Amino acid sequence: MFVDRHDAGVRLAERLAGLVTDENVVVLGLPRGGVPVAFEVARSAPLDVIVVRKLGVPFQPELGFGAVGEGGVRVINADVVRLADVTHEEMSEVEKREQAEVLRRARRFREDRAPIDLAGRTVILVDDGIATGSTARAACQVVRARGAARVILAVPVGTPDTIEGLREDADEVICLETPSTLWAIGSWYADFTQNTDQQVIELLQRAAPPDAEGTVPGKGRAARSDPPEPADEVTVDACPVRLPGQLVIPQEAQGIVIFVHGSGSSRHSPRNRYVASALNRVGLGTLLFDLLTVEEEYDRGNVFDIELLAGRLMQVTNWLRDQPRAAGLPIGYFGASTGAAAALWAAAEPGNQVAAIVSRGGRPDLAGPQLPVVGAATLLIVGDRDELVLGLNRAAQVRLQCENDLQVVTDATHLFEEPGALETVGGLACDWFTEHFSRTRVG
Repeated sequence: MFVDRHDAGVRLAERLAGLVTDENVVVLGLPRGGVPVAFEVARSAPLDVIVVRKLGVPFQPELGFGAVGEGGVRVINADVVRLADVTHEEMSEVEKREQAEVLRRARRFREDRAPIDLAGRTVILVDDGIATGSTARAACQVVRARGAARVILAVPVGTPDTIEGLREDADEVICLETPSTLWAIGSWYADFTQNTDQQVIELLQRAAPPDAEGTVPGKGRAARSDPPEPADEVTVDACPVRLPGQLVIPQEAQGIVIFVHGSGSSRHSPRNRYVASALNRVGLGTLLFDLLTVEEEYDRGNVFDIELLAGRLMQVTNWLRDQPRAAGLPIGYFGASTGAAAALWAAAEPGNQVAAIVSRGGRPDLAGPQLPVVGAATLLIVGDRDELVLGLNRAAQVRLQCENDLQVVTDATHLFEEPGALETVGGLACDWFTEHFSRTRVG
């Protein structure tokens, strides 16, 4: 167990002490969580970020046919391209989209600084832990394509099988803890507070070399993230009923996500609360509430009455817009199971300006007649072992006319109880809402 990412970084730095003193070494952190760990490792070496994006096969985005990085670097797996029968046009479209995202994120983290030249150097890639290893694998490939002479992957925790598999991509893999079972990377940290973009930027600034005037930014101990904002217990007036909820709005929030739970669940759902906590820590507000009263839940027909649930959600959305602290902020929906159908249905209602939707193991098919009318950017997340629901999501995606994406989480079932699965959901949701809320605010 690590106290926090600072502690993990200090312990990883001790293990790497003999390497980082070499003047030919560069340390790269995978944003966001890998950067505070890398900051401690890079006490005697240059620190930078490594921004990579997987290139997903269009009809099966979880299957990568390559990766892209800064400087126009592209790594293509010809075998996957051939087996998946991906056309040049399809490859070009995916590459263009993901390369633009690479540039946007790199510019955000590095600001006006140029990336460190990796040609002929030893690169230590650092993250806060490894679940599936797909991002680390892509990062190794991109770093090598940028001319690195030697690639060392260093992480605090990862499973033996995943670590062993990554030895094919890195010259050396260093991992402090290798439990046989890793339910979530965060389970190995007492404090796994999500880092914000701003914290990453500040750490990179502190690690930057002297400027032209000789000023050296401070490189003191990395500060811990601020504790999560406390939840306010609220009562939502959704005439003719009043619904209990929990509202969190961080300072300078970039938007608010309303959680719409599925059948048999409530505002106390541990899975939704986990995702909500992840959103709070990247500066997004959340509202978890009960769609139905206790009396209404006794009638199981209400649980599957999507039109009723969508109408209730609309009332809650209007209530939230009237709250002073929420004024002017973009609003998104996070729906699970039947709640995802209610979110899509409500988003299609005239006048509803919801900015983005994320569905976790949802039933978008139950919003059938409304799907072509949904205007909010929609992300569908399904486990690849949830075969029935995956098929329903693929069929529903065809009917969506809005910006949309389907992310299939490897080895995950309907409840995302497998190691690293729920963490993956949280990361995808953070990225989706952050990106689309920023577009709304700019617009």
